[in-house]
Amino acid sequence: MATDKKASRQRRARRTRARIALQGIPRLCVHRTPQHIYAQIIAPEGNRVVASASTLTKDLRGSLKSTGNIAAAAAVGKQIAERAKQAGIEAVAFDRSGFKYHGRVKALADAAREAGLKF
Repeated sequence: MATDKKASRQRRARRTRARIALQGIPRLCVHRTPQHIYAQIIAPEGNRVVASASTLTKDLRGSLKSTGNIAAAAAVGKQIAERAKQAGIEAVAFDRSGFKYHGRVKALADAAREAGLKF
């Protein structure tokens, strides 16, 4: 059975999301592409996005030199933590969507923790 890189990542993501669903807390879902990084806080039921941030938002896009690097991911992490606090969320489960906890994904998580989000 030949699996490609994307299918393997999606399989890892499904397994993680199944465990997170049992916890019953909001999840911080991260998606990355070569040029951008996106973060969403999804309600425990999985049917509603409570807060979101990405390198495509106007306030971040203008202040960043590049949108596909660690500095941009850290800015998104800080912004998602601020928006989560505004929505009344203090603790989340980190859903890395099957991506390795390394580089931009790690930078986003560390920045969100520093801004006060617990996971």
